[in-house]
Amino acid sequence: MASVPMTVIGAEKLRAELHQLKTFARHEVIAAISEARDHGDLSENAEYDAAKERQGFIEGRIAELESKMANAQIIDPTLVDAEGRVVFGATVELEDLASHDVVTYQIVGDDEGDIKAGKISISSPISRALIGKYSGDVAEVQAPGGAREYEVLDVRYV
Repeated sequence: MASVPMTVIGAEKLRAELHQLKTFARHEVIAAISEARDHGDLSENAEYDAAKERQGFIEGRIAELESKMANAQIIDPTLVDAEGRVVFGATVELEDLASHDVVTYQIVGDDEGDIKAGKISISSPISRALIGKYSGDVAEVQAPGGAREYEVLDVRYV
């Protein structure tokens, strides 16, 4: 499997979720299955079916998180020295050349993307257009709503 880039903060969030699933959720669902078994006939026991379904989800998520963490390439943006170039982990201030709106985004891993928090996934169209650009460059983004142009105003590694 290919390496999965993520920031230090993203890796910590995944570790915390994995810890919560293994330490608490897994034990809660085992207790729920045990309790449902005590109610008798399993063939018509909706509580048992729901608990088994929840157990499947939890175990699947644990496996997914363990795989991502095993293949993680954790990048600390504060240690990156890309000489002003837009790279993974960089925080970029952009101006939309059509509307003159100024936005700030940090380029993060796929699991960390949250547009409301100003974090865009490395695989998003805007990130792909920005990678390698410097302050003052213009990036043309092929977005679902059509082509847009952004000027890179500032690149920071925070």
